[in-house]
Amino acid sequence: MILPIYVFGSDVLRAKAKEIDVESVDREALGKFIDDMFDTMKNAEGVGLAAPQVGKDIQCVMVDGRDIADTYHYLKDFFRVMINPVVLEESEETSTYSEGCLSIPDINCDIIRPKRIKVEYYDREFVKHVEEFDDFAARMVQHELDHLKGVMFVDKAAPIRKKMISSKLHNISKGKVGAHYKIKLEKAK
Repeated sequence: MILPIYVFGSDVLRAKAKEIDVESVDREALGKFIDDMFDTMKNAEGVGLAAPQVGKDIQCVMVDGRDIADTYHYLKDFFRVMINPVVLEESEETSTYSEGCLSIPDINCDIIRPKRIKVEYYDREFVKHVEEFDDFAARMVQHELDHLKGVMFVDKAAPIRKKMISSKLHNISKGKVGAHYKIKLEKAK
């Protein structure tokens, strides 16, 4: 099922996501939710999605580089579902790339991130992994993991860029935005 993607200004995007209890979670329901996340991400032509972006404040993300493997050949088999991910290490070496986000349509900013990271997480079958990511894979993972902390890529933009996009962000937060996929704006009452 295609879910609406919550846009900038929605409270769930600024909340800290809750850890999933891997011992007692309803695995069937979580599996269905993960399938819905995947369908939603593909429908929106995204390469990653975090649970808060579809309204759930739980620690679950997915990244999928397979559709951009023509540009980044090393991503041809890159697809991960990550439950309760934790960054264990970050490189001092950084890289800069112009990022975008399904929750912030039509805005891109150059973002500096560590070039390599090591992450511990559970996969969809609740098998624990410790894995290193570098280059664009590391960027994709970091972008999605930020969502679990209530951080969005625009928060990491240079001050001058933030000033340049402030009116667009304000409009998105007021519902004045369009996208080719279902979107939702939801604030606490």
